[in-house]
Amino acid sequence: MNTRGLLDQLLKSGQELLQNKPGAGAGSAGQLGNLLGSVGGGALGAGAIGLLLGSKKARKLGGKALTYGGLAALGVVAYKAYSNWQQQQAGATQTEPQTVDRLPPPQVELHSHAILRALVAAAKADGHIDARERQLIDGEVLKLTDDRELQGWLDRELHKPLDPAEVARAAQTPEMAAEMYLASLLMVDEEHFMERAYLEELARQLKLAPGLKAELESQARQALQ
Repeated sequence: MNTRGLLDQLLKSGQELLQNKPGAGAGSAGQLGNLLGSVGGGALGAGAIGLLLGSKKARKLGGKALTYGGLAALGVVAYKAYSNWQQQQAGATQTEPQTVDRLPPPQVELHSHAILRALVAAAKADGHIDARERQLIDGEVLKLTDDRELQGWLDRELHKPLDPAEVARAAQTPEMAAEMYLASLLMVDEEHFMERAYLEELARQLKLAPGLKAELESQARQALQ
């Protein structure tokens, strides 16, 4: 499955629409924005990713987190957070964090798969995705990718019950766990009780060190300023 390609398109379509870039009305991203602008009273107007997430924080995605461009943005922010956390560990051996922006294509695909799983789960954390929205998402994903395997996987992820432990099992490395948590942080509304509770349980299931969790949260806040 080309998870990386779909994830990149989702992030970039939201970025272009939120920043009102010239040309955002062209191609699949523009079509996506026209459709989503009429859904949910405008609350879902952040491209495909806005439809997935449906929270007020989706409107903040035009911040620093996405100025680097798509998927690489998450890796850049995760790398900084992970590096800062390592430097705070007295006597610990410093290693080069292997975040998604610094990996060869096969490993990028593994990370992308885990990040997309985390994003879909975050989208369900407030229970807002109903049957109609799932149909809209399915239709828009069809426009973004013709990968039937990926389409089927995403549909199953949208329909399965929310389970932070199951989501966390996708993290094969500490860096992947950090990226998954960061992606979730950037996308949910922390003021919403259900979403905050989900984030706390996800961090626990990912086995994030308290200092790393705090650093990721700090970097996420800076990225959304």
